[in-house]
Amino acid sequence: MSQIIPLFPLNTVLFPRGFLPLRVFEPRYLDMISNCMKTEQGIGVVLIREGREVGQAASTYDVGTLTQISYWHKRTDGLLGVTLSGLQRFRILSHDVQANQLVLAEVEMLPEISACPLEAQYLPMAAMLEKIVTQLDPPFSTMDACYDDGDWVSARLIELLPLPLETKQHLFMLEDVSTRLQELEKILGEKGLW
Repeated sequence: MSQIIPLFPLNTVLFPRGFLPLRVFEPRYLDMISNCMKTEQGIGVVLIREGREVGQAASTYDVGTLTQISYWHKRTDGLLGVTLSGLQRFRILSHDVQANQLVLAEVEMLPEISACPLEAQYLPMAAMLEKIVTQLDPPFSTMDACYDDGDWVSARLIELLPLPLETKQHLFMLEDVSTRLQELEKILGEKGLW
């Protein structure tokens, strides 16, 4: 069954169970956040394929993550600070650009990826992730850690490491956690991070 959600095109890839702190200043997104808080509607985070985060509506990839607003506050610089929590992946079926350049999309939810015990050969990934997380502020330092779950560990590493966005999107779209772990291990080796 499909549903209509507003899209937030960004230069980032967010997985389910991940967090995304943002500073919001564009009127269309301030309105979107306000409406979603009133109606408890989700927001679709999608990676930009062409275009920019501001101005004209950007072209995006077809698969993104449905999120909910888990925290918001008025920042000292006057901007709105929000934290989005990833819920479930979706595929865009169609989209419509509003007059204010906000994109509304008809989406179908994709099956959730099951938790997958982290195999021994990937334990160094969990150690790497734990080292990164201890250097971060909330929400990362306060999230429920699942260092024995291959899906959670690989997703958080992909979100946090400085990998090319196209690579992150490719890994995000993989259905199989074992394949994602194998490819991530290879990429980390090639980049000398492993």
